[in-house]
Amino acid sequence: MRLLALIAVLTLTSSAFAQPEFQPHEPREAPAAELSAVDAVALGAIEGVTEYLPISSTGHLIIATRALKLDSDEPLHQPDGRVLWFVAPSDENPNGTPLTVRLAADTYTIVIQFGAIAAVALLYWRPVLSMLRGLVGRDPAGFRLLRNLILAFLPAAFLGLLLHDWIDEHLFSVKTVIIAQVAGAFLIFWAERYRRRRAVSSSSTAGVELTTRQALNIGLLQCVAMWPGTSRSMMTIIGGYLSGLDPRRSAEFSFLLGLVTLTGPPVSIKVTRAAPP
Repeated sequence: MRLLALIAVLTLTSSAFAQPEFQPHEPREAPAAELSAVDAVALGAIEGVTEYLPISSTGHLIIATRALKLDSDEPLHQPDGRVLWFVAPSDENPNGTPLTVRLAADTYTIVIQFGAIAAVALLYWRPVLSMLRGLVGRDPAGFRLLRNLILAFLPAAFLGLLLHDWIDEHLFSVKTVIIAQVAGAFLIFWAERYRRRRAVSSSSTAGVELTTRQALNIGLLQCVAMWPGTSRSMMTIIGGYLSGLDPRRSAEFSFLLGLVTLTGPPVSIKVTRAAPP
């Protein structure tokens, strides 16, 4: 009986993952090569694991997208053959931009980051509440924390707008991601050794509060993470170490800064359908 049950499970599993044969002259049951449930779960799991470790979630998602063969630039279609548009044709862009698997996967990896934002907001609700109270003048420490987060966010916001197109063109390859990941591994080992030596030779830093200059320096280090494969949290934690924060407070500032950074102006993505012929 156990053998029969195992065979049944394997049969059902294989049929669930099997790709139906495509008949070009018959109507499709779904858009060609769309993201599957398996792809969505795999990318979501990678995002969930890597977002809270000092490793690059973006870099790992880029590699996973390549491994799952979600980097195709072939246009997606509706079941009746009409094109799905990423940017519909217009007077300014007569050809439009068809929706592709690559664009769909990139959009999905952006959207699932909002889960990480929600988790950080729930985990650090006390500092978030303190900052809100600081806005109305009822919590000076919360106001200073909010000020420091905004200062740390500004360099990435400015350089991101300035270098966005260049980064997309030159740094979003698997090769450049792997280079950044290897370099980041050596960097975090160095930073941890630096922190331990500093902890031995100095007094406790539990009560350290960042100055505006230190917050700005952490923000400048965060800019290094614009190179895909370089962890944003790793760079901000290292910035915290260099500013005298202990690991717990460095991680807390990093997560709160991520909350500000990831909730910046969202990318507007609109998928429209082509008009019937």
